[in-house]
Amino acid sequence: MQTKISRRTFLEVTGGAALATSLAGCFGVGSSQSTTTSSGGSGGSNSVSIWDIRTGSEQKVVQTITNDFNSKHSNIHAALNFFQNDPYKQKLQVAMGAHNPPDIFFGWGGGILKSYIDANDVYDLTNDFNSDPAWKNRIIPSVLSGATFNGKLYGVPTSGVQPVLFFYNKDIFKQHKINPPQSWNELLSAINTLKNANVIPIALAGGSKWPYLMYAEYLADRIGGPDAFNAVLAGKANAWSQDAFIKANTSIQQLVSMGAFGSSFASVIADTNQDTALLYTGKAAMMLQGSWNFPVVQTNSPDFIKSGKLGWFPFPAVEGGKGNIANVYGNPCNFYSISKTAKSTASCVTYLKDAVLGDEEVKQFIAVGDVPPVQGIESQLASAPNGDWLQYNYKMVQNSPHFQLSWDQALLPQPAQTLLTNLDQLFLKQITPQQFSDNMNKTLSAS
Repeated sequence: MQTKISRRTFLEVTGGAALATSLAGCFGVGSSQSTTTSSGGSGGSNSVSIWDIRTGSEQKVVQTITNDFNSKHSNIHAALNFFQNDPYKQKLQVAMGAHNPPDIFFGWGGGILKSYIDANDVYDLTNDFNSDPAWKNRIIPSVLSGATFNGKLYGVPTSGVQPVLFFYNKDIFKQHKINPPQSWNELLSAINTLKNANVIPIALAGGSKWPYLMYAEYLADRIGGPDAFNAVLAGKANAWSQDAFIKANTSIQQLVSMGAFGSSFASVIADTNQDTALLYTGKAAMMLQGSWNFPVVQTNSPDFIKSGKLGWFPFPAVEGGKGNIANVYGNPCNFYSISKTAKSTASCVTYLKDAVLGDEEVKQFIAVGDVPPVQGIESQLASAPNGDWLQYNYKMVQNSPHFQLSWDQALLPQPAQTLLTNLDQLFLKQITPQQFSDNMNKTLSAS
C-alpha cells in the first residue's frame, strides 16, 4: 500500500515534518466527531477551551503536555477539543460569526486569520510576547510572519516548520556529473543535460495545480525579493504587474517549453504522491516540493533514504535578482491564537507560554519527527533519527531572513482560488505572463 498524503492534509493536520512514526498506516485526518481531552483543574473563569485538529502521534503529544500543564496549574483548566480538519474550518467560521469561539484556536495564519483579525475577533499578543524575553527569544523570528499583521502578533507557533525545497536523486546526478544548482543558469544547464539523457529533469504534479505555486513563489522572490508579494498583500493597485511577476512567469514558461517537467506533468497528481514516486523510482531527477514529502519517501521507499540516494538543496539564486537565496517559502508552522471573547486572556497567555513549544513538548515533537521553530535545539535534532534531514530543515528556517507563507494560504480564499486557476493556465501556456498579471490584478480591486 502506498501512503497517500496531500499537501493540504499535511499542512492542516500535522503542522510539521512528521516522519514514518506518524505515517505507519494510511494517513487519516481524524474522525468526523470531535474528541475532548482534559484532566485536573476546574471550570469557570480560569478555564481555557482549545480547538485543534492534529491527529496521531502529534495529538498524543499535545494531550500529554496539556495534562501536565493542568497538573501544574491548579487554578487553570485547559480542555482540548479535536476536530477533523475540513469540518473544523467551517465550525470555527460559524463560531467566530456568532462571537462564541473557543478561547484558543488552531490556525494557519495568513488570509483566514487576517479575516478574523479584521472582524476584531482575535486578541493582540504583541505586548504579552514582547514583554517576556524568555518567551520571545525561544522562537525563531522568521516563522512569526504568518501571524503578524501591521506589526502586531496574533498567534504563536504550535507545530513544526514546513519549508519548500528541491529534492534530488543523488544517483542520477552522479551518473550525469551534475552538482546541486546554486544559480538559475546552473539549473537550466542541468535540465538540458537530463533531458538529453531522456530523464525527466523535474517531477511536477500539475494535475493538482497547487505545486505550480512553488515555482511562482520562489522565482518572484529571487527576482524581486519579499517586497513584490508584500505589495500584493497590501492590495496595491496593479501589484501583480510588477517586473518580478512578469519575469518569474516568463521563466516558468521557459521551463515548460524546454521540457523541464516532461510531457505529462499536467496529469501527475500530488495527492497520491505520483510526483514523489517519479523521484525515488529514478524516472525523474529532481522535485520542488515541501518537507512533508520526506516521510512519503521514507514510508514508500525506505531503502532510497537508507542508501543515501535522497538529496536536497534550496531554490537557486536568479542572476541579477534582488531576493536572498536564504529566503524560504512554504508553511512557517501552524499557530495558536486567542479569541477576543476568551473568558480569561491571562490564563490563555499562561497556557501559550508554559505549555506550547516548551522544553518537554519540543523533545516529544522531535521524537515523532517534527522540527519545532525553537532556538537552540541543534543537538536534539542531530541525535534524532534522520538527524541530517531534520538539521537541514531547522537551519534553513533559522537562517532565513524571510519565511513567506504559501500564497494560497496567505491570500483570502477567493483570490487564492483565482491564483491557482491562472497558474494552471500559465503552465499550460494558455495565457501569457501579462494576461496572468491582468487577471490577478482584478482580484486586488475586488478585495
